[in-house]
Amino acid sequence: MSDTAGVAEAEQLVAEATGEGAESGDGPRFTLELNQDQKDIREWVHGFAEGVVRPAAEEWDEREETPWPVIQEAAKIGLYGFEALGQFWADETGLTLPIANEELFWGDAGIGMAIMGTSLAVAAIFGQGTPEQMAEWIPQCFGTADDPKVASFCSSEPDAGSDVSAIRTTAKYDEATDEWILNGQKAWATNGGIADIHVVIASVDRELRSRGHAAFVIPPGTKGCEQGAKVKKHGLRASHTADVHLDDCRIPGACLLGGKEKLDERLARVREGKRSKSQAAMQTFEASRPTVGAQALGIARAAYEYSLGYAKERQQFGRAIIENQAIAFALADMKLEIDAARLLVWRAAWMGRSGQKFENAEGSMSKLKAGEVAVWATERAIQILGGNGYTREFPVERMHRDSKIYTIFEGTSEIQRLVISRAISGVHIQ
Repeated sequence: MSDTAGVAEAEQLVAEATGEGAESGDGPRFTLELNQDQKDIREWVHGFAEGVVRPAAEEWDEREETPWPVIQEAAKIGLYGFEALGQFWADETGLTLPIANEELFWGDAGIGMAIMGTSLAVAAIFGQGTPEQMAEWIPQCFGTADDPKVASFCSSEPDAGSDVSAIRTTAKYDEATDEWILNGQKAWATNGGIADIHVVIASVDRELRSRGHAAFVIPPGTKGCEQGAKVKKHGLRASHTADVHLDDCRIPGACLLGGKEKLDERLARVREGKRSKSQAAMQTFEASRPTVGAQALGIARAAYEYSLGYAKERQQFGRAIIENQAIAFALADMKLEIDAARLLVWRAAWMGRSGQKFENAEGSMSKLKAGEVAVWATERAIQILGGNGYTREFPVERMHRDSKIYTIFEGTSEIQRLVISRAISGVHIQ
């Protein structure tokens, strides 16, 4: 950033989000009672979702294009930008970020992902970068209110989805020029190719598999970083997804998140047989899972609320269909499962933000439960609407398509169960 005031503001937000300068303590207690700031943010985001996102949802789903006008509207009111994300992160309870995501995705998941997709790249920079890197790169991920930008986190590859250790993209250091040279192909990257900032996971030592990975920032306009094929998706169609090709992509040495000294120290420990403290891709996923679960919750709640209203109005055999036990019980189960999933999401978000250790993979539990509830609840909503629910004239069809990805990306349901089973058993289950 060239604007020193902007850098100072970014550094302040980073300090607030990390708790830098605060007195040490046991952290906030867990409570289900939201404070006034959390309620105000929930109302603010809900208002935007209801007034701006929902009316545009069908159009951008059909167009399968990034909804830049909606992103710009979000930027103008301060919802899209590092200030808003910093405010969400600064909440010491950890609940504001999932609350905001639930409300936004209640409006529409495709547009919600177009707005929030940048945050995964930001999470990688925030989790692994130095304070100087955070201050430089995080504001650039968003651009300005007048000229918003997006960022992309690039981890998956054609042959490396759930198995992050199979990543083939390489990063080699050129000491003569103090540059890293990246080569490889990334797949299924949200905002891939259209982003100003790409955060790429690459291997610096293939023999070490996932322990030899590192995260790199690719600045805007870097040669050798190009968009590949755009993915035509089942759901989240307003969110751009594409391959990213890296062909002798040269970036400054300072673009290695965390710095080379830290990387060399970590690799040395691994080569000596010592445990690595973190893995570049997994660290980002662990931090983001409760938030992803909250997004799935927003979809599920939207489907539940729509089908509830429909059931009260729809007449069959001379009475509203909600008077039939089969419909009423289905709605009761939807409400039950959504609220149960929210409790898991909030618990995991609080644990992650307050520094509690995930003893039983609570982050994975929250994402698994919320994702599967979203698919199940949207299917129930279609069933309640009957033939109408199967048509694009009613939004539950789109909600069902949008929900499915939440059992696949950022760790499939099977991978989440693997993580949980290993945590509770202490056994390396295959």
